[in-house]
Amino acid sequence: MRKALLVAAMAVLVMVSMLPVSSASARTVAGDAPDYSRKSCWYQVPDITKEVDTFYIYSTAYIESSFSEGSPDYATLDNIEMKMGALGEYVTNASVYEESTNVFVPYYRQAGLRFAREVAAKKGNIDAAISSIPYDDITAALDYYFTKYNNGRPFIIAGHSQGSAMVKYVLKNYFKKHPDYYKRMVAAYAIGFSVTKEDLKENPHLKFATGERDTGVIVSWNTEGKKNVEENARNRALLPNAISINPLNWTLDETYAPASKNLGSFMLNEKAARYEITNIGADAQVNLARGVIVTNAKAAPIALTDFFGPQSFHDDDYTFYYNNIKDNVAKRIAAYKANH
Repeated sequence: MRKALLVAAMAVLVMVSMLPVSSASARTVAGDAPDYSRKSCWYQVPDITKEVDTFYIYSTAYIESSFSEGSPDYATLDNIEMKMGALGEYVTNASVYEESTNVFVPYYRQAGLRFAREVAAKKGNIDAAISSIPYDDITAALDYYFTKYNNGRPFIIAGHSQGSAMVKYVLKNYFKKHPDYYKRMVAAYAIGFSVTKEDLKENPHLKFATGERDTGVIVSWNTEGKKNVEENARNRALLPNAISINPLNWTLDETYAPASKNLGSFMLNEKAARYEITNIGADAQVNLARGVIVTNAKAAPIALTDFFGPQSFHDDDYTFYYNNIKDNVAKRIAAYKANH
């Protein structure tokens, strides 16, 4: 579901890529702000059965409809495409945290793909697109979560793509203002969007993971095939001086991790119409020069080279390494408990 939406959206993106940038002031309207005391403003408020929570922020799901004539820059809370995308992403990504944590997922008025493209073209990144309405919503959700739901438990904050860009923005800003919350963070999984050397230098309270058990750290990577590296292809999820940690051996250097270290990928069985744990040969190696994970996985890359390059596996940052992420979440939680 998520892949089909993204492929269709990229096709629209190619068609409109040469059009003039629209006036943001004329299209910003995004409907009423969420009231997070209402369960309808959350994709999921779980029953509390674990000692640790996850606060998950989904990626861009307001895609095709964001290119419709007169569409707002930000999704309204009742946008069906966004809600269906959040559901699909829960299955493929956020579910990896279920075994060890209580997973909270707020709806938020996210930036549409059209508007994010326009902002990135002007500014070089999407911060200006997420720092207003989406950030206001996510911080309101965090405020409500910490005061009404969290009850002092340690937590993970996680996302993918635009959701991970928001995770990074929250780490830089919200948690800098709330050190009392931040000290209870087991880890931040900002997967599928770049965390850079500059991010860490400019925000000394942030630390990147250096192994599989350190806590209070950021875990991040972008996944590509060799062709993207060989062609130095443009990838919109990748920023200069990006850092990636290897999700199979949890190192920052270029030590190769063979597919034998992969505990299982979570891939779509099209005949059975369901996702299943399988072996697709998803190995992993850090490429330090580009700041990505390179894999030889037997899978089709994400469509449309103009956006991600000829061999990006952006849509599979989680699914290729699904069981390894699940295992790593459990290990970081155990390490946190041992030290607190």
